[in-house]
Formats: sequence, C-alpha cells, structure tokens
Amino acid sequence: MDAIQVLRRGQAGAPANGAAIEATALDLSRISGIHQVDALTGSYAQGRKVAEPGPSAARFAGERDTWYSVVATHRGLDRDADRVLAGIRAVPGVQVGGYPAELSDFRNELTDRLPLVFGLILVSTFVVLFLMTGSVLLPAKAMLLNTLSMGAMAGVLVWIFQEGHLSGVLGFTPSGSIEPSIPILMFCIAFGLSMDYEVFMLARIKEEYDRTGDNLGAVATGLERGGPLITSAAVVLAASFATYASSGIVFLKMLGIGMVAVVLIDATLIRAILVPVSMRLAGRANWWAPAPLRAFTHGSASRSPFRRSTRPSRRVGVRKVVKPDRLCRVRRVGRRSPAVQSRVRGAR
Repeated sequence: MDAIQVLRRGQAGAPANGAAIEATALDLSRISGIHQVDALTGSYAQGRKVAEPGPSAARFAGERDTWYSVVATHRGLDRDADRVLAGIRAVPGVQVGGYPAELSDFRNELTDRLPLVFGLILVSTFVVLFLMTGSVLLPAKAMLLNTLSMGAMAGVLVWIFQEGHLSGVLGFTPSGSIEPSIPILMFCIAFGLSMDYEVFMLARIKEEYDRTGDNLGAVATGLERGGPLITSAAVVLAASFATYASSGIVFLKMLGIGMVAVVLIDATLIRAILVPVSMRLAGRANWWAPAPLRAFTHGSASRSPFRRSTRPSRRVGVRKVVKPDRLCRVRRVGRRSPAVQSRVRGAR
C-alpha cells in the first residue's frame, strides 16, 4: 500500500526539534483511518509511540524541513480517502503528497469541472438540433432520452463492476468502487453516439414533415426509413465494443460492456420506441418555436406548426386525372371552355 507523504515546512530535521517532530507525528497518528506514522523520532500509532527510530529514519530529516510517512488503513483509503486526507491537511503547517493524495486531488478536480463540461455539451447539442429542426421541444426531448441511456449505462457499470455481479463469468475481482474517469470517458463517447442516432432519425422525420406537413405520417416514414440504418450501425458498434470484454484489463472490460449496453438500449428502446411515441403524443407541438427564434431556422420552422397545412393551389394548365365509375378521363383545371366564356360575356 502506498504511503501518504507529509511535509512539514520550516521544521528542520535536527535533534533540537525532536519534541516538535514527535508532536506532529502524534497528531497525525490520532487521525481516524491512519494505521501508522513513521518519522525521524520513531513510529507512532493511535496517539502513542510504538517503535524507536531505526537507521532508515534519517531519510526523514532535511536541512530546513522534515517529512513523515503516513500509512492509512485499507478501509480508510478505500471508503473515505477524502476524509482521511482532509484530516491530515488540517494539521497546521503540513503539505500532503504521494499517490493517494494525487489520486484524490485528481478525482476532485475532475468532478469539480463536470457541471461546466456537461453544460457545454448540453447547450451546444441543443443549439445544433434547434438549428436543424427549428423546434425547441425536439432538442430538449433528445437530451432527456440521452440522459436515460446514460443512466442505463451507469446502472450496468455499478451492478457488474462495483457490486460484483457476473464477476466470476467475466473473470475479474470487484473492488467495491469505480474509478470516476472511466464513466466520464464513456459518457462522452456514448452521448455522441446516441446523438448521432437521434440526428439520423430526426433528419428523416423533418424531411418528410417539410414535404407533407403531416406529423403522424412523417414520424412513421422517418422510423421506416431511418430504423434499418440505426439498427445496422448499432449492431456493428456493439460487436466492435464487445471484443473489449474479453480483455484481462478491468478498464477495457468496463468500457466494452458499458458501451455494448448503452448502444443496444439506445438503438432499441430509445430510438425505436420512445422517440416515435413521444413525437406522436406531442403532435404538431414537436415543431413549435418562439416567433423571435424562427428567423434562425429554415423550412417548416418558419411557419406556425399549429396552422393546418394547405395543399398547393392548382395552377392553370395543370392536368388532373378523375376516375368516375371506372372511366378515366382527363380535364383541364382552371381553364374555361369557349362556350362558358361566351356565356359569361353575355351575362356581363
């Protein structure tokens, strides 16, 4: 187990400072979760001296500073490392180093930036989807459904790699925790893939809606034409990621199984069921946007989605085929015959 390195600034490693060095070591040993503290003056545990200094204790001395080797218990580092490190940093005049402290600082720095990262991803995604669809509801719905996919992926990771289910089948030993950098990396990859599927689906639906103005028909056509593409892409990606599960490295196992789960769930439950159902229930409100924002969009977003679509007016000279009683005849629409024109002139 790696020890936590503690440096005491301004406390020279000299015999004259023996009492101050021992006092600092005793304070460190009283912290909950600390097994032993090795210092220039000996070894300490639970607020008392347990061993006299040996020949190797000279390594703790410095001309201006002295340092301590703090060994934490496995339980303390595994379950509450941040609390243990916070207790050490509370001792006046000390600086903390070593791998446990570096790992804790890395995790804290990573999680502190998560709101900013997630905010940038969500805002940029919303803007791009709004410019594509001309709707404020569809981008919000897409991000909500993507969140469901990410939640399913997180559940799979916790159930398998943190709680240890299927560990015997997959051949790994669960540690009871998950390194936070792995789910964050997987989130970025999975969110991008899920949004690709959403763009494929919405592009086909919007194309049909711009052509017909029929929301129900556009959803059905978009699902019919975009579904095979999404399914094929999901199968290929799932098969590719599944190969990582055969690795002996837990990180790669986690990446492979988590990505297979999120890709299959997103392509089946999310895109094939929840997206069409939600668009069917929303109706023409799918394509609504505030009037000031319609200037930034094109196509169907430039008109109110609550106004009934009108068929293009017939122009003069357009032929229409009429089939009364199984007879097919052709007539001109919008052009009067000479006899009708003469009657109109006589009436005037």
